[in-house]
Order: sequence, then C-alpha cells, then structure tokens
Amino acid sequence: MANCTSIQRSLAWCQGTPELPGIKRRIYYISKDQIVSWPTMTHDPIGRLTNAAYRGNFELVADASWKYIDILPDKSQLTSEAQGEYPSQTQLNKLTAVHPGVGVEASALAAYVNNCDCVYLVETVRGKYRVVGSEKWQVKSTVAQDLGQGATGTTSTTLNVEATDECPAPFYEGKIETEDGIIYPNQSPAEPLLDGDDNGEEPDP
Repeated sequence: MANCTSIQRSLAWCQGTPELPGIKRRIYYISKDQIVSWPTMTHDPIGRLTNAAYRGNFELVADASWKYIDILPDKSQLTSEAQGEYPSQTQLNKLTAVHPGVGVEASALAAYVNNCDCVYLVETVRGKYRVVGSEKWQVKSTVAQDLGQGATGTTSTTLNVEATDECPAPFYEGKIETEDGIIYPNQSPAEPLLDGDDNGEEPDP
C-alpha cells in the first residue's frame, strides 16, 4: 500500500522582507544533446516532488560549454503558470528574453534555437539561477526580430521560451561551465571564475 504521508510544509514570510523582482542581463543556454547527465530532483516513494532545487551538476560532452545571451532586463521576464488538469497538472515556465541587436549573430542564434531543444539558465536579481527546460519534456523556443520603425524606432531580437516542468523554474546551484570559465552559483557574488583562480590557494612565489 502506498505511503501517503503528508509532505506539506508551512510557508512563512517575515513582514518587511524585500522580494526583489527581475532577472539579470545575461542568460545561458545549451542544446540538450550537449548534456551527458542532468542533476536530480528529489521525490518521495510515490513520486511527489519534495523540493524545487536540483542536486548535482549538469555534465556536458567534451569541449561543450554554456553559451550566453545578453539581454535587456527591463524588457525580459520569467513567469510560470499551471497547465493541464488534476491529477496531472504541470508547470509551464515561460521566458521572454529581449536582446537589443538584430545583426548577423542575433539572426544566426534565431535560426539555431528555433529548431533546437535547448535548456536555459536565468539568474535572478538575488543571484539565484533558475532552470528553464526539463529532461522529460521538449522545450519550445521561438524568436522574433524587429528592425525598428523610423528614426526613433527600437531594434530587438526577442526569444520566447516555453518549457513544461514539474515545478516553477527549478533552482540550480551546481557549476556552470561557460566559454569564459566556470561559474559557481554558491559563491557570492556569482561571477565566472577560471579553473584555478580565486580558489583559496596561495599563488606560486
């Protein structure tokens, strides 16, 4: 017989605690076929999710790295909403990321992600990384470009991502292997570090 012990927890909030909105100006993405193994999320014996944070690291194929997209934070947003019907509801995580450029690099990115199952890492204002994309379900990425209108128009390349998951954009505290070095989200502030840099060791004389 299934163990249906309650996994409910209280959810406190201290009055006056600031909840800072928004995401930072750089997001990361990678194709799922570049991921060898995923970090894990914990479930109870009957399959209920018991937290909203990944454990472990994304392990990538040799020489692969997370690529970045610089965005306009004031025009970009990460949201999540329930979808489906009880008892099979999931979360639909939606990322809108606006890049100001419309040049050849931005256009090439659009052509790539439009037909690629990618995963995205989004850093909040508090320095926490959230994952948009799941190992279980395909991620839909679509891109729109606006070359502006008239002398006062604004150009943009807008990436829209829809990703089904078990919970709202899970947290990720593992390493992020980028082309500029490795980011360790548990460090404060979260900054890219090259291997061997700032690791607490004394420099060679």
